[in-house]
Parts: sequence; C-alpha cells; structure tokens
Amino acid sequence: MKNNNSQKNRKIRNDIILAVAIIFIAAAGLLLFVLNREEGSMVSVKIDGKQTASYPLAENTEVPIITGENNEHINILTIKDGKASISEADCPDKICVETRPVSFVGETVVCLPHKLVIEITNENADGGLDAAV
Repeated sequence: MKNNNSQKNRKIRNDIILAVAIIFIAAAGLLLFVLNREEGSMVSVKIDGKQTASYPLAENTEVPIITGENNEHINILTIKDGKASISEADCPDKICVETRPVSFVGETVVCLPHKLVIEITNENADGGLDAAV
C-alpha cells in the first residue's frame, strides 16, 4: 500500500513540474513576442487584396476610403498619435470600428464586408524578405 501512495505522489509531483514548465515556456514566448515588436511608420490600405494607398503614421489625418463595385461603401481611416483605426463605417457589423487602434508592424484592422484591410508597415517595406542574406 505504501508503494502505491509513493507512486501517486511522484506522478502528482511530475504533473506539477510539467505544468510549471509549460507555463514558464509560454510566458517566455509571450515576453519575447512583446519585446520584439517593431513600431510601424506607414499605413497600407488594401481593397480586395490590392494596395490602393499608403499614409504615414506620423501625420494625424482622416481619410475616407470608398469601396464596392459602385462605390457604395465608406470607411473613415483615422490616423492619430501614431496609431491607425477605422472611426466610421457603413458595414452592418461594425467590427472594424470596434477594433483597437494599431501601430506595430504587421497589425491589421479588417472590414470583411467591404474587403478592406488596413495594415501597419515600415517605410522601407518592399514586400521582400525581412533580412538581407
């Protein structure tokens, strides 16, 4: 009976060690991700997968973005204090308006009904590799 209890205790201890290790690895990964984020300098506007405009994040502005086959949809892109967001839209769900402002490279705001993607990039983004070989 004593041997059976020590096996259970060992198994519980090993499970706790495994759980702590998984939490530690996840926390370290999150920390690396947060520390390696890069501030963007440009806002790229893509409609139906095609880039249509680009704006600097450093300049506060509001830009109407017209989409749709008959130019029947509108979104207002707002760039303020180095962050970009959609402040107004006539889409039915308004998810793009509720999305928090973005400022780091690779972050996006998407309006699926209007096929609109707002993406943060760098000034020297050329669509190529991130590092020279």
